[in-house]
Amino acid sequence: MRIRTLIMLAAAFLAGAAAGLTAAPAARQLAKQFLNEKGEEPPGYTHVVASAPGKMIFLSGAGGAGADGKLPSDFLAQARNTFERLHKRLALAGADFKDVVKINYYITDLANTSALREIRARYLDMEHPPASTLVQTGLAPGLLLEVELVAMVPQ
Repeated sequence: MRIRTLIMLAAAFLAGAAAGLTAAPAARQLAKQFLNEKGEEPPGYTHVVASAPGKMIFLSGAGGAGADGKLPSDFLAQARNTFERLHKRLALAGADFKDVVKINYYITDLANTSALREIRARYLDMEHPPASTLVQTGLAPGLLLEVELVAMVPQ
């Protein structure tokens, strides 16, 4: 009786594993839901991003220093450098900007918000933007922008 039970359990496991292998591409597409209250679309972010089980990736704050380690004095250059650095860090974890579910922006001057939106639109999926937070704050001397994010990739 034990052997029969083990064989049945093994068969069920293998059937489930095979089903999981064929369902993997669909899971990648259905990994995230972008939800807004009353169906409204806020400008540049989503109220709620719900994600299916998977590997969560947390990127600590990235600032605007260039590859040479120097900090440009203009906001657009710092923003480009920041998003390029984030792109490289996501790749280290096997992710890309399409996998981002939450992003936080810390800037020293809210007047730079439109420039930030211009740069981030080059990287993020703005048709399904991640949940986001924009905070005006004091950063390290010369640093005009810092960005941290959370990404989720299916297992």
